[in-house]
Amino acid sequence: MDDISSESDCTKYWIDWFLGAQGNEFFCEIDDEFLSDRFNMTGLNSEVQYYQYAMDLIMDSFEHDCDDQTREQIERSARHLYGLIHARYILTQRGLQKMFDKYKNGDFGVCPRILCNRHPVLPVGLSDIPHSAPVKMFCMKCEDVYNPPLARFATIDGAYFGASFPFLLFQAYPHLIPNKNAPERFVPAIFGFKIHEHAKLARWQKTRRLELMQRLQSYEDEENGRNK
Repeated sequence: MDDISSESDCTKYWIDWFLGAQGNEFFCEIDDEFLSDRFNMTGLNSEVQYYQYAMDLIMDSFEHDCDDQTREQIERSARHLYGLIHARYILTQRGLQKMFDKYKNGDFGVCPRILCNRHPVLPVGLSDIPHSAPVKMFCMKCEDVYNPPLARFATIDGAYFGASFPFLLFQAYPHLIPNKNAPERFVPAIFGFKIHEHAKLARWQKTRRLELMQRLQSYEDEENGRNK
C-alpha cells in the first residue's frame, strides 16, 4: 500500500471498504469536512459504544492495541456510527446531491408495484430512533413503502436514513415529483364488470328488495285488517 500522504487520503480507506461491502450500496460517501466538524457529531458519543475508537477507525487513525473481541466491538460501533452520521449528512445540501445522483442512477432500485412502471425508489426509515425498524423503500409515485428487494438490505437500520430524507430530497429537487393528476390504479373486474360497481348494484338491489318486501307486508297487513 502506498504511503498515506494526508488525513484526507487516509480517511477514504475505511469508508471505501465500508461502501464497497455487500449490503451497503444505499450509503453514500460522507465528506471529510463533515466528519471533521465536531458540531456534526453532537450527541453521538452517548449513543455509540467506544465512540472515539470508532471515529478513529472511520478516519483511519486507529492505533490502539486491543484483543480480537474488543476490536470486533469497535468495528461494529464504527459501522453503527457511520450510519448515524450518514443520516445527518444526507440532509445537507452536499449529501442530498450525492443521494440525488444515486437516485438518478437507479442505485436504490425500482418500485415493485406494477402500475408504477419501474419508478425509482428511495431508502427511508420508519423511525429516526436506531434499532426501531429496518430500512424501507419509498416510491413517490404511489406514495407507499416496501421492503427492499434483496435480503441483504433487510439488516440495514432505517435510522441510518431517517424518516424525513425522501421528502427533503423532493423539496430540493421538485422536478422529480411525478404527475399525480391521473394516477394509475388497478380496477378489479369480473368478466369486464368492475367489482366495486357490481357490489354497489348488489347493495342497491338488496335494499330495493327489502323495501318491496316491507311494502308487500304492509299491504298484506292492511288487507287482513279489512277482512276482520
